[in-house]
Amino acid sequence: MNSLEASIRENKTKGQLNAIRSNGSVPAIIYGGKDENLKISISKKLLKILIEKENFLSSIITLNINGKSQNVLPREVKYHIISDEPTHVDFLRVLPGVKIKIEVPVNFINHEKSPGLKRGGVLNIVRRKVELKCPSEKIPENLTIDLDGIDIGESFKISSVKLDPEVVPTIQGRDFVIATLAAPTVMKEPEKPAEAEAGEGEEGAEGTEGTAAAADGEKPAADGDKKEGDDKKSSDKKPAEEKK
Repeated sequence: MNSLEASIRENKTKGQLNAIRSNGSVPAIIYGGKDENLKISISKKLLKILIEKENFLSSIITLNINGKSQNVLPREVKYHIISDEPTHVDFLRVLPGVKIKIEVPVNFINHEKSPGLKRGGVLNIVRRKVELKCPSEKIPENLTIDLDGIDIGESFKISSVKLDPEVVPTIQGRDFVIATLAAPTVMKEPEKPAEAEAGEGEEGAEGTEGTAAAADGEKPAADGDKKEGDDKKSSDKKPAEEKK
């Protein structure tokens, strides 16, 4: 379990709040249960180390406040719009027996032991996180799926994940899929455009006609050749200038 040192803050103005941030700390608040909300500040440097972990928002953290420890669950982190630095954190008190909804990441192990992946199969992840409803003291760090011996065509459903009896998915009534091991995708060679095929066919047809005409003893008509009767028509018709 991760832990952070925290200090109680008593700022009343926006200037005092900005001073806390300028000194390398991040304002935060603890809420939940019968106790009143508690305003605290924590080290920004140490907070960023925890935020970089994938399951930060689903991990219980122990806050050490003036010699007393308090287990909390991060619920929301606010960031600066330009610098993307954390500016505020909301923590929920972890109290025995209190159930909460939380998204838990899915962790896949033993990729190298999967015959399906060795043969080029693709792990298709449908859900990288699963929302659960559970007591705050029984939140799992992640849902582990073992790929050892898994072949192409097999799938992982929520029923295949071992959960505490008090830990249940919020989606009820169906055994939803978390991931599948699909067959490898084969890239097909692009088809030849229809226009190109038609053009090639027309050229071939013209060549065939010329060959057939030569075989019959006839000379294929060239672009400059005149057909029979062309001379007669041209001699009968006078130019427009001679009619005047």
